[in-house]
Amino acid sequence: MNTQLESLLELGEVLLENNGTGHHILFLSVIGEIEGHHLSSDRIKTTKYEHLLPLLTQVQDNQGGDCSCGLAAAEMIASIKKPTVSLVIGDSHSIGVPLSVAADRTFIAPTATMILHPVRLNGTIIGAPQTFEYFRLIQDRIVTFVEAHTGVAKSRLERMMIRQGMMVKDLGTILVGKMAVEEGIIDEVGGVSEALFWLHQEIERSRKKRQEKK
Repeated sequence: MNTQLESLLELGEVLLENNGTGHHILFLSVIGEIEGHHLSSDRIKTTKYEHLLPLLTQVQDNQGGDCSCGLAAAEMIASIKKPTVSLVIGDSHSIGVPLSVAADRTFIAPTATMILHPVRLNGTIIGAPQTFEYFRLIQDRIVTFVEAHTGVAKSRLERMMIRQGMMVKDLGTILVGKMAVEEGIIDEVGGVSEALFWLHQEIERSRKKRQEKK
């Protein structure tokens, strides 16, 4: 088994470089829950926190799940100084929202959804004021990040997160395709071809800027 295939099967990432442009693009998929401080069930599809961060660090050096770990990954993506693009295909829930908006340019497939809902925890919850304050702090970190990377006001994001009547047995808002664009959370509707086209253009623009400085 070659290295590229092993990396794809183990980490969900592959290097796109046979495109005739000389560009090297890391394709990294984030699927299922972000598994970080706690192990998920064997029946749950996860993307591992300890895999994501080294891969994202390598990118920079080469020039719904765990909220804290997912937000850390989003911060890493946002801090990369190379062109980055995200594409929402299927569903982007919970911590998937900050991960989706962390890139320089964001796309969403026409039938894909983004779901904004309040922070939730599984398992035993202690009914104490400190517990609810902890929930509030986590949610505020997420909302602040999304506002900083989309321009959507925190008040609007919070209203969507606590909207009633749209989701079964839960609070929140479901945005399908262009609805996410109309709300200002995602830049445009598109697929893989549109995302890669933008990325190739941005790579060329960055390359020209570096050449002009020499």
